[in-house]
Amino acid sequence: MSQKNKLSLSVQYPDPRLATVVTRPLVRRWVRAALFAPAELTVRFVDSDEGRTLNRDYRSKDYATNVLTFAYNDGEEDPDDDITRADLILCTDVLQAEALAQGKPLLAHAAHLVVHGVMHAQGYDHENELEADEMEALEIEVLAKLGFGNPYLE
Repeated sequence: MSQKNKLSLSVQYPDPRLATVVTRPLVRRWVRAALFAPAELTVRFVDSDEGRTLNRDYRSKDYATNVLTFAYNDGEEDPDDDITRADLILCTDVLQAEALAQGKPLLAHAAHLVVHGVMHAQGYDHENELEADEMEALEIEVLAKLGFGNPYLE
C-alpha cells in the first residue's frame, strides 16, 4: 500500500472476547497491508447471534459466517472518488472455531479474514475460478509480507 493511501478506521468490539488479542493496532496493520487505495472502513467483531442475523438479513443465509463485507462504493457513478468504503463484520465464534478446527494460530486466521474482507471491499471476489485465483494470490502475498503463511495450504 502506498503511504499516500489514507485510512480512516474504526475497530469495534461489541463482542469483547478478542479485544485484547486481536488489537486495534494489529487490525490497522493488516488493513493497511491489504489496501490499494484510500479507505474509510469499520471492522466489527460480533458474536454468533449478530453474525447470523446480518448474514440472514443481507445474504438470506441463516447461519453465522466468518466474515461479511458490506462495500458501499460498488457501482458508484463518480470516477474521481477512489475511496473504498466498507464495513467488515467478523464473527468471533466462527473465527475461533475455524482456527481451532484448521489447526491455525488465532492471529493468523484473524489476519487472513481481515485481509480477505478488505479485498472484497476493494471489489475482489471469488465467484469464479479466475477471480478466486487472483484474489487468493493477492491474499497470500499480503499475508506473507505480514509474516503469515499461506492460509490455503492444509
